[in-house]
Amino acid sequence: MNFEYRPKGVCSSRITFAIEDGKVHDVVFTGGCNGNTKGLGALIEGMDAKEAISRMQGIHCGMKPTSCPDQLSKALDEALKQI
Repeated sequence: MNFEYRPKGVCSSRITFAIEDGKVHDVVFTGGCNGNTKGLGALIEGMDAKEAISRMQGIHCGMKPTSCPDQLSKALDEALKQI
């Protein structure tokens, strides 16, 4: 199932991804730090969504109270509630 999320408080403006059989696939960020967001997507490719949430939840970016990984954890959490 494909999802789209609009992150808040970070440089990226959109996150798209899929969850199939509880696993995360095809994470793409629009905006943000290109290399970091591509790396993040590659690192969690095929990972259990709940595991990904637990690893990324609460990560801060500098002085910001959130980050692209934290926003992805929120997106995954919302998506799991829809499945």
